[in-house]
Amino acid sequence: MAGGSFHPTGVAKERADQYQGRVTAYVIIACAVAAIGGSLFGYDIGISGGVTSMDGFLEKFFHGVYEKKQHAHENNYCKFNDQGLATFTSSLYFAGLVSTLFASPITRIYGRKISIICGGISFLIGAALNASAQNLAMLLIGRIMLGFGIGFGNQAVPLYLSEMAPTKIRGALNILFQLATTLGIFTANMINYGTSKLEPSGWRVSLGLAAVPATLMTIGGLLVPETPNSLIERGKTDQGRRVLEKIRGTENVDAELQDIIDASEFAKAIKHPFKNILERRNRPQLVMAFFMPTFQILTGINSILFYAPVLFQSMGFGKNASLYSSALTGAVLAGSTLISIATVDRLGRRTLLITGGIQMITCQVIVAIVLGVKLGTTGELSKGYSVLVVIVICLFVLAFGWSWGPLGWTVPSEIFPLETRSAGQSITVAVNLFFTFVIAQSFLSLLCGLKYGIFLFFATWITIMTIFVYLFLPETKGVPIEEMILLWRKHWFWKKIVPEVELNGSYSSTTNHGIGRQDA
Repeated sequence: MAGGSFHPTGVAKERADQYQGRVTAYVIIACAVAAIGGSLFGYDIGISGGVTSMDGFLEKFFHGVYEKKQHAHENNYCKFNDQGLATFTSSLYFAGLVSTLFASPITRIYGRKISIICGGISFLIGAALNASAQNLAMLLIGRIMLGFGIGFGNQAVPLYLSEMAPTKIRGALNILFQLATTLGIFTANMINYGTSKLEPSGWRVSLGLAAVPATLMTIGGLLVPETPNSLIERGKTDQGRRVLEKIRGTENVDAELQDIIDASEFAKAIKHPFKNILERRNRPQLVMAFFMPTFQILTGINSILFYAPVLFQSMGFGKNASLYSSALTGAVLAGSTLISIATVDRLGRRTLLITGGIQMITCQVIVAIVLGVKLGTTGELSKGYSVLVVIVICLFVLAFGWSWGPLGWTVPSEIFPLETRSAGQSITVAVNLFFTFVIAQSFLSLLCGLKYGIFLFFATWITIMTIFVYLFLPETKGVPIEEMILLWRKHWFWKKIVPEVELNGSYSSTTNHGIGRQDA
């Protein structure tokens, strides 16, 4: 590899073995506070499905669905199929998709903290509008404001965590975002279980309590320090060094500081990050920014979490039983995220993604077989098979929680060089929210059309993504964030794509010369 302190990729020299410092309480607290932003996303995922199965909510805003729901012998898979109801859920994710593209320049120019604060305020406004909604228009405007909050939060928080975390525990600290998301889902499910007994206005309480995580995120954004990477990128090198010394617990931060400075000097020369990200040297990161969030959604997890109460009612569970079952899946998801935190920096990203994929495929196939053979279109599952379905869905959620759930966010947030990091995260969030929007809008129709085959549909995608990880994702465990650019030149496939950097700082026209000696 080329030596030197600066060249066009930002970092040209591996200094990881020179990094000093320890894991400090200050960095743990800062990351934990910032990670609260994930609870916004989780709370909405959990609350939406419960609210859309409440009679009071359906009767007020979606009377046609309410009438169909009362028909005891309606087709199990189709009684909730309504595009207006799906739009209520999916409008938030479309708004988030648009807003994250605006969040990218704000995050880069003004810092990660500002985007976190903007996200919290937008979500707070949306919660107030939804809780007081008198008509469908007011309800949808509130959803759009919630979407703006999620777009800004999901853009900034994973970047913040990756930049603040020490290399050796970066995976675990980054997964705090997913832990907050899963705790948000679990909390929402428990709230729905309680507010379902407050008909006909319990849904207002459920939607209004979204103000709690929004307030915590806003206050947290005001309290946490800016990342040293962002400070140095914006020319505040002395302030960046002071923050770096504080979060690493040592004054000997020269090696890590030099990596950040090298990356920031190149970043300052990039005026159009979204254009730069299309260049050949950024091709691996761009591919991961697209496929990781795409595959995360195509596991089918959001379908289960969005519509868990609806899904369980469709399978013949009673109203309270369905909410209780979905609360159980939320608890499993939160617990499984702790497994990921404990193992991601020891076992690595690839191991968790591949083993989680295999378990999810197995679970989807089992659920499809049980529903196909035992449920039919108008019948109900026996108690024994109902319990089996819940257990298998929980095993599916468990596998997702230690694999694609957290790592679908962690991997994209840690692989981009500084000059395209904000733009790359925006692409990741936009793709995630686009496919979330598509699945949220189409799931009820797909469930009606494919019936139990919907689980085989998702199982097929999980098979594809597991093979993708095995072939194309290098292990990022233990690689400093500003040296991640060097990783791709060691991979068996990407070294053929990423141009080599020569000593004079220019890109070689050949792509394989001098790289074959490195490990594939």
